[in-house]
Amino acid sequence: IMAAEFATPETIAFFIRYTSGVICVSVADERLQELNLPPMYQNNEDPKQTAFTVSTDVKHGTTTGISAADRAATFRALANPKSQATDFNRPGHVFPLRPRAGGVLERDGHTEAAIDLAKLAGCLPCGVLAEVCNDDGSMA
Repeated sequence: IMAAEFATPETIAFFIRYTSGVICVSVADERLQELNLPPMYQNNEDPKQTAFTVSTDVKHGTTTGISAADRAATFRALANPKSQATDFNRPGHVFPLRPRAGGVLERDGHTEAAIDLAKLAGCLPCGVLAEVCNDDGSMA
């Protein structure tokens, strides 16, 4: 987990190398509404109720959206309060997550932990997260 506002190509390359490669970003609900990023599914059947939104990429200063540099730019743009809905393409290569309003006190998930940790650190309420994997590809 890291604060999205500090995402760099190097930190995201680290995430890609040492995780499943599926990198998500927890974004506060009100921010997701401002950016017009609705739920991926209306009927979430995930037992853990992980709340994925429509995937996205930032439009400006990126190429295909999949590189570490492009994903880092998208994470920073999602955290940036000056970014607007029109700054993003949908679908994309970044997977925003909608946290519960009560944070980890309401749901004990990485989605909520990323926001809670960012707030505790005095950062914008937007956190990059991924699942760590063992060398054989199994979940750590």
